[in-house]
Amino acid sequence: MIETNRLILKPLTYNQLIKYIKCDNSLEEELNLNKTSRTISPELKEAFEQTILPNVADKTKNYLYSTLWTAISKTENKMIGDLCIVGEPNTEGEIEIGYGTYNEFQGKGYMTEIVGGIIEWAKKQQIVKAIIASTDKTNTASFKVLEKNNFIKIRETEVLLNWKLVFHT
Repeated sequence: MIETNRLILKPLTYNQLIKYIKCDNSLEEELNLNKTSRTISPELKEAFEQTILPNVADKTKNYLYSTLWTAISKTENKMIGDLCIVGEPNTEGEIEIGYGTYNEFQGKGYMTEIVGGIIEWAKKQQIVKAIIASTDKTNTASFKVLEKNNFIKIRETEVLLNWKLVFHT
């Protein structure tokens, strides 16, 4: 678990991920949280089926690098967004992150805080040397989160911006 000023970041277990996908508030009930109106995008559903659930179920892997970290607002006692690390560190010690804030909580600086919390956690993991992320060129809010957390733009394609934050060399 990671704590920031306004949030608690909780890595979800396999069974909690199953409840998360249902979107029936069973996860919120288990965690003693207020109900949240959230939906799962087709992309996230696909990521769950093809990557997240199989990796979290694999006992040879550290699930913290594959699961969804849900962000809980301390004041509202509600899930407000999520961050996922896309697998264990590669040979260069890089981990990749993806993230999203639920609609009603966007524009309040939560994701900047969530990414900052994961950075602080990652810095304490000896095998992690850098964090990478990709954002859609048109998603200004998403790349501002990375800029505010000192990520550097390292590559640009027609549709994507690629970012990197190095903290161990």
